[in-house]
Amino acid sequence: MKTPKPTMYEMPIFKDLRGSFQELFLKKKINLNFKFSAVSFSKKNVIRGLHFQIKKPQIKLVTVLKGKIIDYCINLRKNSDDFGKVYRFVLTPGKILLIPKFYAHGMGCLEKRNIFFYHLSEYRHPQYEMGIKYNDSDLKLKWNIKKPIISKRDLNHISLKEFKKRFKGI
Repeated sequence: MKTPKPTMYEMPIFKDLRGSFQELFLKKKINLNFKFSAVSFSKKNVIRGLHFQIKKPQIKLVTVLKGKIIDYCINLRKNSDDFGKVYRFVLTPGKILLIPKFYAHGMGCLEKRNIFFYHLSEYRHPQYEMGIKYNDSDLKLKWNIKKPIISKRDLNHISLKEFKKRFKGI
């Protein structure tokens, strides 16, 4: 089965003496309906993820408003032509990433202050939230972060191998 893949968009940033202006979402360019938006503020060396919802999966449209982020997406869709494939992106202001449903998503913060903005197609459902370990040895993710700052919740995520064993994909 052909699976949608994460897609990067460049959105122009218009600058003048006052500062700058950027369009983050244009329905005529990305025809999706989003239910809510969120923002995270993170300092350097924070890693968030790799998050997904086992039920009620979300499409995510994400961008960096300030800072620089390493972003990873992992396809968790069973019966997919690229199940388990890892996609890596570097996000800075002006770059917008569309992440389809059924992908685990994580980010690593590379600058002193990072502001990350999300549009999501589905509400958060904490009872369905799960994650893949950020340092899963099978994934070989290169975060370029020597001393990561990670939540207790994210430290307890399962490996991709364990996910495959327990769920066979979503």
